[in-house]
Formats: sequence, C-alpha cells, structure tokens
Amino acid sequence: MMVCVMTEDEILQAKKLLKEFKGDDYAFGDGALGKTGSYAARLGSDIAIITGRHARESGVLDTVIDSMAREGLHVVNVFDGAQPNTPKEDVYRLAYQLSKSKWNGVVAIGGGSCIDASKAALVLATYGGLIDEYFGTGKVSEKSGCGQLPLIAVQTASSSAAHLTKYSNVTDVIVWQKKLIVDPSIVPLASVFQYDVTRTTPPELTKDGGLDGIAHCWEVWMGSTGKDYYDKVSEIAYVGIKMIVDNLQRAVRNDSDLDARYALGLGTDLGGYSIMVGGTSGPHLGSFSLVDILSHGRACAILNPYYTILFSPAIQDQLRRVAEIYVKAGFIRKNVKGLEERELAETVAKGMIELSRSIGFPTTLKEAGATREHIDRMITAAKDPQLKMKLQNMPTPMDAAVGDVDKLMKPTLKAAYTGDISSIPDLS
Repeated sequence: MMVCVMTEDEILQAKKLLKEFKGDDYAFGDGALGKTGSYAARLGSDIAIITGRHARESGVLDTVIDSMAREGLHVVNVFDGAQPNTPKEDVYRLAYQLSKSKWNGVVAIGGGSCIDASKAALVLATYGGLIDEYFGTGKVSEKSGCGQLPLIAVQTASSSAAHLTKYSNVTDVIVWQKKLIVDPSIVPLASVFQYDVTRTTPPELTKDGGLDGIAHCWEVWMGSTGKDYYDKVSEIAYVGIKMIVDNLQRAVRNDSDLDARYALGLGTDLGGYSIMVGGTSGPHLGSFSLVDILSHGRACAILNPYYTILFSPAIQDQLRRVAEIYVKAGFIRKNVKGLEERELAETVAKGMIELSRSIGFPTTLKEAGATREHIDRMITAAKDPQLKMKLQNMPTPMDAAVGDVDKLMKPTLKAAYTGDISSIPDLS
C-alpha cells in the first residue's frame, strides 16, 4: 500500500476543527498532560483519580499527579478503572468507592472503558439509583437539571474519543449486551490527550481504535444526508477518515512513528466531534451484541461495509468523496470515476474491507467467530426502545414497529456473516 504522510495543511485543518469543537477546554498534542492540573483546579482542592494499568505503567499517572501538585491539589484516592467494555460490576464498584470518599472532583485517566466507567460511576455516586435507570437519552439531565459532572478526562488511546463526548457504554456481561447512557451532563468539563502516549499501546488496540474512529466519522456522515449539519459533518468526517486511513498501517507497523500516532489521535478525536454533531447507527448498534467475541472497533469495521451497501441510494455524495481517500491510499485499485448507486457503494465497501485485511482484521462475522445466535441477539437488541436512536440515525431510518429490522437489517447482518453482498436489500 501507499505510504502516506500528513501535510501541514491537513494538520492545521484538523487542529482548527478541534479548537472549534472544544475551545480552551481541550488540551491535545505535545505537552498536553502538563495542563491537567490547571483543569483539575477548576473542580476544587481534593481530587479522586480513576485510572487503568496502562497509565500507571507508562508514567502518565505520575505526570498527571505532578501537574496537579504544581496547582496545590490533593489526591485523595487513586481507584482502579474498568475492564474492557466497562462491565456493570466495575461501574458499581467505582460508584461505591466514590461514595465512601470525600472529593471535589474526579480525574479519569485511561482509554474509553476507563472514562466510560468513570462517567457512569459518577452518575450513580452523585444521583443514586441503578445504572439501568440512566440508559437511553437525557436520563441524567432529568436528575442533574442539565448540570455537568465534576469530571476531567485524560485519554490514553486513539479510539472511542470518550474524553470528548456525551456517551458512556456499559456492558451487562450476564447477557453480553452493551447499552448506552447518552446525555450532555456526562461530557467531561475539560479533556486532555497527549498523542505520543499511545506509542506504548498494544498493536491490536491501535487497530481497533483506528477503525472505531473511522466508524464514528462514517456512520455520522452517512446519517447526515438531508440534515442541516451535512456540510459541517462532511468536513469533519472527511478529514478524520483521511487521517486514519492514511496512517493506520504506519502506526501498526512502527509504534515509534510519532507522526502516524499524532494523525490517529487527530483522526479519532474528529470521530468524537462527529458523534457530537450527529449519531452512529447500524454498525454501532450491532457491535453492542458482539462484546463476547469482538472488540468494539473490530465489530464496527466488519459491519460498516455491508451497511454502506444497504444505504447506497441515500449516500451517493458521501460515497464519491470517501472513495477518493481509499483510492489515494491504495485500497481501491479501480477507476471510480463514473460509478454510481450500488456499484459505487460496493466498490467503497471493498476498499474498507481491503483496509481491514491489510491490518489482519476479520472481514465477516463468521470469520470473527460469530454464530447465528449473535445475529438473533443483534436483531433483538435493535428492537429495544432504549436503542431506538440508532435506528433513527440511519440515512434511511428504520422503524422496528413496522418490520424494518427483520426486512432490512436481518438480511444485511446475514450478508456480514457470510460475506455475500448480493443478499443485501436494494433500497433504490
């Protein structure tokens, strides 16, 4: 494949977009960790830290504590974060630990699971109740009066952009189903991401995170057809996808390639911007039912090409523009000029699949170890009213009540299982 590098103009555009998104409440790039203390000082003098093993072993935790000490802050406790996919049990443990400790605010240091767990645990420690009461949209704001949690998020992985968003994913490991808290009240008050800390990220997490970032950008971009924010999402998503597609292979092959690491950080952060403007849809919804066999990014990477084909009539402009990225990066080798409708969608989908293959990802659910029972689980979850927003975010919205899930989603998921794209419904 082509070896790609960031141009200065691309870097400046990505930085401009992130500054537009978060303003002075986000420190990213070189030296960002040193700003954590000044952000934490906004919360008060006594700070609890929730962190994962990577932050402890890499020295990120020590750097953050030093930054807080310079501001005269007192660390009252350091609690262990969460296991991958944020199990409910970790959320309840952290909520209990927080409720038994005196603090003015919390600094979460880690990847998506750690930050998601910190958000959810803070909700329980502050407002009480059961975590299930907060799944869905706007449930926290009903208790908080739209006030924000006293949380600063320090990201350590280029992936979910949990440090920037209103989402917290929590998994019920008894039934292996992930559910969402979606609420502006859980957006961290300020965020930090020093991109070079990801150089010690395991290769598999680098792959998963990169493809998760693409999924955030692409699903929102697809779903923005006809919306008043289409032009803005097109700009954000195009830059984000290009950053990741052009640099993911480089980062996987050489963990010391700081230019590639920087690009992945910018790209996945723009994925976070995307999901704060619009919303993800089918692939993310399906991934919530695959947590027992697949990481989130890997599940989305498998499902997105097949949904791209399903939605092809509604996303022709997006397809033409994203095709340019995959062509220039060498993942599409045919001439896309003049391609339209389903043929264009299938070509782009194959480019996405080629990117996944190039980094050793599975490209069908069957190859990934899924069973027919997983498809049934995904169909059942899609009919859950708490996840209805994912159906509405689709470029061609689905309504479970009139049978769309069985008529349109089920055959698409079966295609993702077998790899037979001819069985995907034609919506034209």
